[in-house]
Amino acid sequence: MLGMTRYQWTVLFAAWLGWGFDVFDSVLFNYVAPNCVPALLNLEVGSPEARSATLLWTGILTSLLLLGWAAGGVLFGYVCDRIGRLRTLMLTMLMYALGTAACAFATDIWMLMAFRLIASLGIGGEWAAGASMVAEVVPENRRVEAGALLYTSAPFGLFLATFVNFQVAGVWFPDDTVNSWRYVFLFGLIPAAAAFLVRLFVREPERWTRNTERSHTRLQDIFTPELRRITLWGTFVAVVALVTWWSCNAFIPTIATGLARDAALERGLDHSATLALVEGWKVRATTWFNVGGLLGTLLTIPFAKRVGRRPMFITYFALSSAAVLATFGLDLPPESRLWMLFLIGVPVFGVFGAFPYYLPELFPTRVRATGSGFCYNIGRVVAAAGPFIVGAVAARGAALETIFYVGFVPLIGVLLGSKIIETRGTRLQD
Repeated sequence: MLGMTRYQWTVLFAAWLGWGFDVFDSVLFNYVAPNCVPALLNLEVGSPEARSATLLWTGILTSLLLLGWAAGGVLFGYVCDRIGRLRTLMLTMLMYALGTAACAFATDIWMLMAFRLIASLGIGGEWAAGASMVAEVVPENRRVEAGALLYTSAPFGLFLATFVNFQVAGVWFPDDTVNSWRYVFLFGLIPAAAAFLVRLFVREPERWTRNTERSHTRLQDIFTPELRRITLWGTFVAVVALVTWWSCNAFIPTIATGLARDAALERGLDHSATLALVEGWKVRATTWFNVGGLLGTLLTIPFAKRVGRRPMFITYFALSSAAVLATFGLDLPPESRLWMLFLIGVPVFGVFGAFPYYLPELFPTRVRATGSGFCYNIGRVVAAAGPFIVGAVAARGAALETIFYVGFVPLIGVLLGSKIIETRGTRLQD
């Protein structure tokens, strides 16, 4: 299939699992935040104080996640070029699995913050290892398809997080708002088992083992005169995409919760029915966003191959702006707004399907993981400001209006799109 061997498909699947569980662990907090934050702050779930605190702390903890993600991405990108793709993939998967599961035992918001930071280091490091491994193993003429297929694991991770949260909080323990979120975090251990399976079937790519300069790799190598422009514009593209995605996605469960509680109040629902409506609307909101993201990810394949990487990024950024501004700017009924999240997901989420093949194309083997990890993850330092600002402002009662302004961020990518480096038709550098 696609002219790839069974082993090449095995490598792709291993990296697919690593990234899918990476996303799964990274977003679990966003689903449980409406119960988790009030429980750790000793606030009544559903009260105005709890809703305000949830918005604020969702922004703070998401920003912290992004900072740790950035640090882990840069650190383990460098480590990956030194010790290998496979070892780094396993190490980072174990780190984010244990860090997420530890959140279940947090007794206050500060302990939760510490465990989230540990998990975020592994989450950030996994991407560069998986993307570099896939790019170096698959055939040259299938790098785009393999890279996009690799990112389809992100919607899988979000679907899995949605399912786990709904099963635990909506089916198994619908009335236990004090502890149900702890059980959700325990599911973060699943990637630890997947890491051991990866080790059994995957080996280091030959491109990396043939590279005799790997012991001399330094972070500053990606800022040499021949690579400096590539690094800066690769980072720029990632920053625009990351700020937009996190400023929207981090608040989808929280916004869905607020809309559902308002609807429940209008309908005169009791406490139990309100909780059921909340969990149902969270599933609907995230499902529409994920389905759109999956479609957008797959569409990067024909777009990148037939038109080019630069036009693809410009188009996705333009559509991202239009979708966000329309969804949160128009006067829409709550259920229509949930459906519009599909239109946001296509460009805002889908554009990330290009990064697993685009960023590795920019750098030679000796600094491929270092450069890709830096571009993709250092942007999270800038992106971290997005959820923090949105959360702080939204906590004052203007959540939808605040996210509306996020729609102007991708317009920066459109305006400076001519500077994006085109890699269509180029071979992977040795």
